[in-house]
Amino acid sequence: MNDAEKKALWEKYSKTRAADIREKLIIEYVPLVKVVAGRLSMYLGHNVEYDDLVGYGVFGLIDAIDKFEVGKEVRFETYASLRIRGAILDQIRKMDWIPRTLRQKQKNIEAAIKEVESMTGKSATDEEIADQLQISVDELNDWQNQMKAMNVISLNEYVDTVGEPVMDASRNSHFEQPHNVVEKEELKKMLMESLSALTEKEKKVILLYYYEELTLKEISNVMEVSESRVSQLHTKALQKMKKKMGPYMNILVE
Repeated sequence: MNDAEKKALWEKYSKTRAADIREKLIIEYVPLVKVVAGRLSMYLGHNVEYDDLVGYGVFGLIDAIDKFEVGKEVRFETYASLRIRGAILDQIRKMDWIPRTLRQKQKNIEAAIKEVESMTGKSATDEEIADQLQISVDELNDWQNQMKAMNVISLNEYVDTVGEPVMDASRNSHFEQPHNVVEKEELKKMLMESLSALTEKEKKVILLYYYEELTLKEISNVMEVSESRVSQLHTKALQKMKKKMGPYMNILVE
């Protein structure tokens, strides 16, 4: 469906609110749900099934279609993406499935990284972290795979601070407001500092994922490593960046 056809469909739906037109809109924008769910699955790994994420996201899509106001200066895709993401994260929060042992592993890894880096004055390697924790590198990698789920906490915090998506283009971009110019410059500075703390492979994963917007599979092909290894590098990179960026990290993983 081209843009003109979409526009005509939206105008017809805004006037009639007909169920059959609503169904056509849902079908048209389901691929958007899959895109949002796919990006969130990068954080969650195998802890939540991709199909479940899509299912949760469809509820957000339907909500967005029902509340979207044709004529406002905002693209539906932008507005719907926020509601889809919010619906997925709301359901994950309700599940409260992150076990206490996993939270403790997260704390142990962060403490080990801090201890190693305080002693060496440089970024901790897997071998150094594993040695500090008195576990094998393979076991550390297993822990790090599980850690992907913990990144959902940052995503939840971001959604909570944003609140309801608004039908106002000027408010749908955090950095378009004049009083946020300084904050934007500060974010750029902190982002560069956080990238400098990464290994070359970790930095490459972040750049390919966030700037080139490649999928997990595409990154694995570019770097000639397994998808699980890309996930490990991504998780480790976010952990390091979170230390540098603090509250700004929530904007990065939005």
